[in-house]
Amino acid sequence: MTTATEVAAGRAAAGLEISGLHKSLGGRTIIDSLDLTVEAGELVSLLGPSGCGKTTTLRMIAGFLTPDAGSIQVGGREVVRLGPERRPSAMVFQNYALWPHMTVAKNVGFPLKLRKLPRKEVADRVDAALALVNLMHHKDSRPARISGGEQQRTALARALVQEPELLLLDEPLSNLDAKLRVKVREDIREIQQRLGITTVVVTHDQEEAMSMSDRIAVMNDGRIEQFSTSVDLYSTPATEFVATFIGSLNRFEGRIEAGRIASGSGVVGIRPEDVRFSADGADDKDGWVPATVERVVPRGHFAELYVKREDAELRAYVTGALPPVGARGHARVEKWLEFEDGKLVRRGSAC
Repeated sequence: MTTATEVAAGRAAAGLEISGLHKSLGGRTIIDSLDLTVEAGELVSLLGPSGCGKTTTLRMIAGFLTPDAGSIQVGGREVVRLGPERRPSAMVFQNYALWPHMTVAKNVGFPLKLRKLPRKEVADRVDAALALVNLMHHKDSRPARISGGEQQRTALARALVQEPELLLLDEPLSNLDAKLRVKVREDIREIQQRLGITTVVVTHDQEEAMSMSDRIAVMNDGRIEQFSTSVDLYSTPATEFVATFIGSLNRFEGRIEAGRIASGSGVVGIRPEDVRFSADGADDKDGWVPATVERVVPRGHFAELYVKREDAELRAYVTGALPPVGARGHARVEKWLEFEDGKLVRRGSAC
C-alpha cells in the first residue's frame, strides 16, 4: 500500500449478500429472517431506532456474533463460519478503540503488526492510510493530543490499512458535536467514493444516513421495513413507520375528503412542507379551510407554523414573510399519504 491512487486503482470492491439472517438473544428475537443485498462499491446505511437490531446485524456481518440461521456472503464467498480476523472486512467501532499509549501511526499499523508483515510494508501502508485521511501531520501524536474528529479518522485509517473488501462503521459520528459531524461524514463519503469500497454504516441519525448513503435500509423490530434511496423513502414511504421515522409528519386517523380531514378507518400523513397558509382571503373551496396561526417557530432559513383549522391542527413549513400569532386566513393540504393497516396505499394531491 503506497498511495491513495494505487489503492483506488487496485482494489476489487466486493458486494455483500445477506439472506435469511436470524438471531435470538435471551429468548427474544432480535433479527428476524433478514435479507439484504449491498452492491459492490455502494454505501448503505442501516437506520432505525435503538433496539431495532441494526448493530446486531453489523456485528454478525463482522463476525463478532454468530447468527442462529442464515447466510452472509462477501464477494460471493460465504463467511458466516469465519472468525472476524479471517473475514475480508474491517470495522470502525463507535468508541474508536484507540490505544492511548500508542502514537497515531502505531495505532493504525497495529493490525498489520499482528499479521507479522515486514516492517517496510507496514510503514508504507500506514503512511498511505494516514495520507488518505489527511493525518500525516499527526503521525507521531497520541490519541489524547488530537481532536475527536481526528481520532475518528485515525480509527478509519486503521480499518482502511487492512485493505478490506467490506468496510463496517458502527455509529461513527455519535461522539462528535453537530458541526464536526457534518465535516467528518463528508470526509467519510469522499474517501469511500474515491476507493470504491463497499460500506455498511449503522446510525440512528436520519440526516446522517440521508446525506451519506446510496441506499438506506430502515429497520424496525429486527426487520427491514424499506430499502431504497433517501428520496424514495421520504416521498414514497412503504409503511407508516417509515413515513413517521423519516422526516416530519402530520398524522391523523381518517381520510382526506374535499380537502378536509374526515373520519375513516385509515391513516393520513401530511408533510409540513405540503401545507399552505394564506392570509389573503382565499375562498372556502378547493381545499382551502379557515385557519388561525397558533404558534410560530423560527428554524433559520424557514419557519414552522402551527395552524388550527376547523378539522385539525397542522404544522406547516414556510419561508418569506411570517404571519403573526393569531393571524386568520386559510390553510390547504397540497399533498398527502394514505395508509391502510400500516401500508402505503395512495399518494394524494390537491392538484
